[in-house]
Amino acid sequence: MKSKKKWYQSVGNWLIILVCIILLPILIVNLWILFQAKTDADKIPSVFGYKPFIVLSGSMETEIFKGDLIITKEVDPESLKEDDVIAFRDAEDTVTTHRIIDIVEEDGETYFITKGDNNNTQDRNMVELDDVEGIYVFRIPGMGSMMNSLAKPTTIIILFLGITIIFIIGFAISNKKQRDLEHKEFLEYKRKKEQEEREQQEKETTPKEKSSKKKEDSKNKSKSKKA
Repeated sequence: MKSKKKWYQSVGNWLIILVCIILLPILIVNLWILFQAKTDADKIPSVFGYKPFIVLSGSMETEIFKGDLIITKEVDPESLKEDDVIAFRDAEDTVTTHRIIDIVEEDGETYFITKGDNNNTQDRNMVELDDVEGIYVFRIPGMGSMMNSLAKPTTIIILFLGITIIFIIGFAISNKKQRDLEHKEFLEYKRKKEQEEREQQEKETTPKEKSSKKKEDSKNKSKSKKA
């Protein structure tokens, strides 16, 4: 029974740590991105120069998959070169992440020709420098789908309440353990104190009292023999 209790407490502690390390930062970043999106609708939200994007198609498989969360970094568009994977605004004003397959100059302007690795043809429109949102850095498999769910107000409220409840439960368990420990220490202290008082009383018994007690015991023994 004792080992089961320890196992249960360990799982509870790790659950709280998992929530703090993974879900809480995701929620905070998501709220920050939503805040930026509301305050400046024309600008893609970023966190310290990094922009997360949710992959909605399989055009870049087998390097980037649908449902992934990709991280791009803001970069000087003029420093880009062929084979770089970039995120850019397309003609429909949506963000696409494809690979640069060629760089061309027209009327003194630089354009990127892009193509999805899983597409048979290149993109119809060329990408202007101002349309570049960032260069692809890395991906988090499947995280895009989770982030998409977390972006919904209902999910945010449920997750926030869930985190709050977990912290309350964890705090209550920790408090109970602390109270039980303090009660146990108090009982142990009380037991030792009583033991010390008994020992002290025995030490304070005078030799005269001991002698009279011995005489009384001796008289009682002689009376019992005569009887």
